[in-house]
Amino acid sequence: MENGKIVALEDRIPKLKEQRRRKANRRLVLLLILFFAVIVVVAYSQSPLSHVKHIIVTGNEVYSDHEIIKASGITTQSNIWKVKKSNVALKLDQLSEIKKAEVQIKWPNSIQIQVKEHIRVAYLKNGKNYLPIMENGKILKDRKTEIIPVNSPILFEFKEGSVLNLMVKELEKLPIEITNSISEIHYTPKKTDRYHISLFMNDGFEVSATLRSFSEKMVHYPSIISQLDPTKKGLIDLEVGSYFKAFESDGEGKNVE
Repeated sequence: MENGKIVALEDRIPKLKEQRRRKANRRLVLLLILFFAVIVVVAYSQSPLSHVKHIIVTGNEVYSDHEIIKASGITTQSNIWKVKKSNVALKLDQLSEIKKAEVQIKWPNSIQIQVKEHIRVAYLKNGKNYLPIMENGKILKDRKTEIIPVNSPILFEFKEGSVLNLMVKELEKLPIEITNSISEIHYTPKKTDRYHISLFMNDGFEVSATLRSFSEKMVHYPSIISQLDPTKKGLIDLEVGSYFKAFESDGEGKNVE
């Protein structure tokens, strides 16, 4: 009797069978699409189509695109599915002039590498060569040049360590126009002051200072020289206060503030 009622119900609602059929068809189509999608992905990942075709490098000035790409370890034979962004960034971070590196995958087959380089603060005189000194206090011995740097102070007798790190930090605090006015900085420690330095300026003046207060006092350099006769060069002592003594003068110097 129950079976009879079920048959009668389906007879009364013929759309029910049609709805079930359509639902089954949709499931079948979905499964087929999923199946073929998996096949396409697997085939793509195993074929040359998944190899890296383009490597885009941005943010680099010191390093060439070729140097960045070589250091990344990525080639046109690399499978884009196997590129580990964190591993590539770590390799690039090992470069002495790279401050930060970010790697992005641009599907279907491109890699974008964006780098931020350390700033060159000064150069160290080393024989006939000049070695870049970075903002992190590192001296780049593999980047030497025989060309005299323009608008960058040249350092003498400095070595990597606490003194050079402090020198770099003090230079970074100065306005660019003052930094560009410095020709040479010599490390000339005294028994009473291991942080003593001697500067030779582009305008012909010499400055005696200590790194402990260098940026604080050197920032007033334009104001100091504005009070002096530009035709009379001499030594500006910034160790204690501000004191000027002309090179040819044997008498007392002049206090300048």
